[in-house]
Amino acid sequence: MLIIVKIGKLEKEEISKNYFNIMAKTRIALIQMKMSSDQKKNIGSAIKKIKEACKKKAKIICLPELFLSNYFCQQEKHSNFDLAEKIPGKTTNIFCSLAKELKIIIIAPIFEKKTSGIYHNSLVLINEKGRLAGKYRKMHIPDDPQYYEKFYFTPGDLGFKSFKTNQGNLGTLICWDQWFPEAARLTSLQGAEILFYPTAIGWHPKEKKRYGKSQLNSWISVQRSHAIANGVYVAAVNRVGVEKQGSKKLEFWGNTIVFDPSGNIIAEAKLGEKTVICDIDFKQVENVRRHWPFFRDRRIDYYKGILNNPKDA
Repeated sequence: MLIIVKIGKLEKEEISKNYFNIMAKTRIALIQMKMSSDQKKNIGSAIKKIKEACKKKAKIICLPELFLSNYFCQQEKHSNFDLAEKIPGKTTNIFCSLAKELKIIIIAPIFEKKTSGIYHNSLVLINEKGRLAGKYRKMHIPDDPQYYEKFYFTPGDLGFKSFKTNQGNLGTLICWDQWFPEAARLTSLQGAEILFYPTAIGWHPKEKKRYGKSQLNSWISVQRSHAIANGVYVAAVNRVGVEKQGSKKLEFWGNTIVFDPSGNIIAEAKLGEKTVICDIDFKQVENVRRHWPFFRDRRIDYYKGILNNPKDA
């Protein structure tokens, strides 16, 4: 912001004292919500929760992975491709108008139809002017029981990205990406100060008693490690509730969470529909990286081997 101060016949440009603080802090909101098979209902619920978060001064609001529908990847079903849409399209138009109205940034995951036969698990970043400021396509695609994503999604082809906004440099990844340190590192090297992970992850009900606690702890731990190793904030937003697809069902475990650049939990939810709101101080990124200079001490001249697959045992 430039303020023109008139002094007699002279005009002096004085940078507002607040200018330097515009990007120093922001407030984020992560919408942990249940989904149904009714797309209109899901959109309506998301809009309501976004407006509520905006009233609490949130400037960046992120929705869960594939929030427009139930998690359809529990089954391999060709008719589910009808859920996909183009970008830009009807959903992005709705949220572009909302972002402009509220003057906020919205991160909205979309089941994207690139062209006939090619579909992506994507998200868009919409800026405060209601414009599509960025798009990311999920790079790592799982294929586990009831997570049959390889049936639906082509791996991303846009690379790892950080988007410059009026609320800081925002990195975006999606769900399964969060298990790969390379994804967090490459996105951070692009300039990201906070990594957003829209997510859809949960328990197989028959496994929950035996493995549930360990699985959840692993999920939390790997994201904490990304925050520490890269000196960035990490914000993961999950869906919640039990969803059935035919005879199958998953219990999505919620636990939306935010870590600071030292790996401390600064905000979290457990189960239930909740919106996690917290303040982000980007000065902490600089401070942590000065004291833990992991980027400085990288030995990139010896990392060529990371491009190779493991050797035969």
